[in-house]
Amino acid sequence: MTKCELCNSSAKMYCESDQARLCWDCDAKVHGANFLVAKHSRTLLCHLCHSYTPWAGSGPKLTPTVSVCSSCINSCNGTQEIVDVEERQTDGDTDIEGDDEEEDEDSVISADEEEDDEEEDNQVVPGSSMPVPVDSDFSSSGDCPDSDEGAS
Repeated sequence: MTKCELCNSSAKMYCESDQARLCWDCDAKVHGANFLVAKHSRTLLCHLCHSYTPWAGSGPKLTPTVSVCSSCINSCNGTQEIVDVEERQTDGDTDIEGDDEEEDEDSVISADEEEDDEEEDNQVVPGSSMPVPVDSDFSSSGDCPDSDEGAS
């Protein structure tokens, strides 16, 4: 485990400008001190082996995040592929009666219906480049006009 240069707890990032490995709390103290040090780019350290990851950030306080380097991902992928193959082999049950065709048709219809519902929920409305007209009923003091002037 790589230690924080300031408090000896587990380091989570490396600041090249300060040439220091820091934990989340010490990073917030150091890089929250002023706007110049807040601009330092910090590289996240791998959660498993504490080497550099491709993830970097800057700002006064980074949100605690878990990152994994490419080496650890590649070494874990072989294990995960074996687990995936074993799961597929145990999940594959055979259909003796041949009812799969009806189930497949139902699932296709429901998938299409789901897709239509999603499209309806995610409609894009183009913005207008025209300026919003100013209503002459508004007073200069910022008070809203009475909405029931003509209702009496």
